[in-house]
Amino acid sequence: MSNLSKDHLDYLKKERIKKLSVAATQLSILILLFLLWEISARLKWIDPFIMSQPTRVLKTIITLSKDGSLLLHTGVTVLETVVGFLSGTILGTAVAIVLWWSEFTAKVFDPYLVVLNALPKTALGPIILVWIGGTASSIIVMALLISVVVTILSVYMAFQSTDEDKIKLLKTFGANKLKVLKMVVLPANIPSIVSALKINVGLSLVGVIVGEFLVSKAGLGYLIIYGGQVFKMDLVMTSVLILAAAAALMYISVAWLEKKLTKMR
Repeated sequence: MSNLSKDHLDYLKKERIKKLSVAATQLSILILLFLLWEISARLKWIDPFIMSQPTRVLKTIITLSKDGSLLLHTGVTVLETVVGFLSGTILGTAVAIVLWWSEFTAKVFDPYLVVLNALPKTALGPIILVWIGGTASSIIVMALLISVVVTILSVYMAFQSTDEDKIKLLKTFGANKLKVLKMVVLPANIPSIVSALKINVGLSLVGVIVGEFLVSKAGLGYLIIYGGQVFKMDLVMTSVLILAAAAALMYISVAWLEKKLTKMR
């Protein structure tokens, strides 16, 4: 028993070392890229006016922090993205449930969903602006449209792949479709729904940035388009890097939620 415990502890130690090694390597690559970027700009291998450089980005971040712009623009983009991908995932899951519930409805709407999935949703931006107006609501709708169809298709396919034996077993005990949904289909597919959330973080962010390019007067997308118009490339690169950091943090948050839900099952 003691040997088993020791082996198990050794295994856990090796796993921790592996995780730390991966994290250290990832951090080292990131630092190396920033160092290479800074050196290239200082040695004029690249044009610092066009490509900026880490020290200039840092100065821009400090300037934006002092007047409160950094928190404002980052907060607007993150809020719009979170509302977009949560609403897209909830609505998409609800539609997937309807399609699973009614085979007739699924067959009727299947070609429409395929076409909508193939359609570049960003092309609908100008139409959405006319319908809803140049407000934050139109940006959230853009984010929702981009994520909802993907959610419907992925979650519906997951529902269709639910273990048939478990469903048949419940039906033999007289369970109706609602009980099958609550007791088997939804619990079995929580990982698929959370995976849809992870995908929707990136998709919704694309919708939000496109919307901010078109109409917004606040947000990281607005800063990018404004910086490009007035040739403040430091502002553009700073906004892009903050956007990348915000996207990474949102993805990590959803991944953390996935782990928690997996442990609860």
